Amino acid sequence: MSEESVVKRDVVQGSARGGAVLLVTVGILEVLQGLSAIAKDEVIVTGIDYTYQFDLTAWGWTHLVLGAIVTAAGIALFTGAAWARVTAMVICAVSILVNFLWLPYYPMWAITIIALNAVVICAVSTWHPDKDRVAQPNPPAR
Repeated sequence: MSEESVVKRDVVQGSARGGAVLLVTVGILEVLQGLSAIAKDEVIVTGIDYTYQFDLTAWGWTHLVLGAIVTAAGIALFTGAAWARVTAMVICAVSILVNFLWLPYYPMWAITIIALNAVVICAVSTWHPDKDRVAQPNPPAR
């Protein structure tokens, strides 16, 4: 294996691990967002007329449950299992959709979560741990 391919593999592997860390971070942020909505925090706007308008408590529980699932997927992603990668991408897509619907209530927070989810999907989709395990180079002799 050439030195260039080893560097590429390490970069992709590092970005995937970073994606796992980001996924856990997104999950924690979703949980905090849910708790804030359940507590009817004054930061969240509730007086708007919006097509996808739900009760603030319902949104809070949605974000709380989604955050717990996202955090669990992020923790599972550290194992490098293929199912964890697929789960992470699917749950990030669901999180993007939910936060898009949440935009009128707390726009900057929702945009931040959407952007972080997009970075996670990009990082996880470019990582192929099976290829990394197959061709491990031998260290040079000293």
